Amino acid sequence: MDQQKFRLPDATYLENIRLQVPSLESSLGFYVGLLGLREIGREGNRVRLSANGQEPPLLSLMENPRAGARDAHQPGLYHSAFLVPNRIELARMLKNLIGQGIRLGFGDHGVSEAIYLSDPDGNGVEIYADRPRSGWPFQHGQLAMTTQEVDVAGLLAEIDPSAPFEGAHPATRIGHVHLQVSDLAAAGQFYAGVLGFEVMQQSYPGALFVSAGGYHHHVGLNTWHSRNAGPVSPDRAGLLGFSIVIPDQEGFREVRKRVEATVAGRVATTERAFSFQDPDGIGIRVVLPEYEMVR
Repeated sequence: MDQQKFRLPDATYLENIRLQVPSLESSLGFYVGLLGLREIGREGNRVRLSANGQEPPLLSLMENPRAGARDAHQPGLYHSAFLVPNRIELARMLKNLIGQGIRLGFGDHGVSEAIYLSDPDGNGVEIYADRPRSGWPFQHGQLAMTTQEVDVAGLLAEIDPSAPFEGAHPATRIGHVHLQVSDLAAAGQFYAGVLGFEVMQQSYPGALFVSAGGYHHHVGLNTWHSRNAGPVSPDRAGLLGFSIVIPDQEGFREVRKRVEATVAGRVATTERAFSFQDPDGIGIRVVLPEYEMVR
C-alpha cells in the first residue's frame, strides 16, 4: 500500500471502550440499570457489557477502588457515543431518561440527533441516531456538522408514551469516541497520518473529526479543556482505551506496520491484535473482528 495515501478500510469500526471506575456497583447502575446495556460476563474486577448480552463488548468496566476522581482538564474521554439504529429507538431512550429525572443535553448536528449526559464518574455519554447519509450537509467539500436544537416534542411523538422501556436496542453499537487531547495538531497527525483515518471536519475551533469510509466521525478530538495538559493518569477514573476493528488482513497489517514505525518498542503485538498508546497515553487496541469477540 502507498504510505502517503493509505486510508483505513471503509468497514472499520470501534468497540470495547474501556473505563476505569472506582465502583462497579455505581457504574453498572448507570450503564445497565439506566441505559439498558446487558452484562456479558465478568472476570475479577472487570465486567463486559453489550446491547444484546453477547460478545463483542461495547464497554468494559475495570474497578479500581483506589482510583482518584476523573480530571476534566486532562486528556482522556470527552464522551462515549452509543449509536442506536433509528429515531424511534432514540425516542425510547429519551423517554426513559426523562422518566428517571436525568439531566440531559441535546444537539441536532445535521448528520444526527443526539442526547448527552454523564455517568457517575463524570464521563460524558452521547446517545444518538444518524440521519440518512444521503442528506448529510456538505459545504466547500467538507462535512458541515452543526449544533442546533433537537425537536424533543417531535422526537417523543415517534413512540407510544405508555410503552415500557425494555433496555437498549440489541443493535446499539459504538458509533464514535470523542477524546480530549493536549495537542490537536499532534493528535490529528497520529489519527489521520499514522492510523489512516480521514479528516472529515476541522472548522470547529479547537476540534477535529476523523473517520473511515466517509462516516461523519469515528474519532472526535478536542483541546477545549485539555490543551497543553499532561498525559493520561493511570491512577484516576476515566478512559483506559478503546478498540479499532479492521475487517481485513491487508489493512490490519498496514496499520500495524505504520504504528510500529512510529511508536517502536512500545507496541504489544500478537498475530491478530496489537496494542499501543496514542500521543496522550490513551490505550488503543487494533484487532481483527473475530479476535475482539473473544476478549
